[in-house]
Amino acid sequence: MSTDTPHPTRIAFVCVQNAGRSQMSAAFAERERERRGLDVEILTGGTHPADEVHEEVIETMAELDIDLSDRTPRAITPEALRACDYVATMGCSTLDVDEVRDDVDVRDWALADPDGQDPDRVREIRDEIEERVGALFDEIEADGDAGAGA
Repeated sequence: MSTDTPHPTRIAFVCVQNAGRSQMSAAFAERERERRGLDVEILTGGTHPADEVHEEVIETMAELDIDLSDRTPRAITPEALRACDYVATMGCSTLDVDEVRDDVDVRDWALADPDGQDPDRVREIRDEIEERVGALFDEIEADGDAGAGA
């Protein structure tokens, strides 16, 4: 009996606090997964998680009818990242992704931190994240890395 069942494409969005950029990225990825009907597992975490998602991030995502108010920042381990196909860091991770780089497609998006920013700046960061997540899903879809809905 074969145990070679293909796993869903796994994507991780990582930053230090897991309270802003990575949370927005994960939410946009969840939306893309649903819209496209792809078999994609989405992870998010931080190297030093905050106690809660930044209020300005919750408010700005709510403008797009995406509710992050129930999300809790959490830690992510190199082992979890090693099990991923793609890892997007937000430009702030203290995690040494070099130790997983040989096994995983790592991208550093180098995004500004929305924490404490004015609403217009948070919207700019949010919109850039939305574009980057969409482009990543375009790439995954084009490469055939994710099968149709589970």
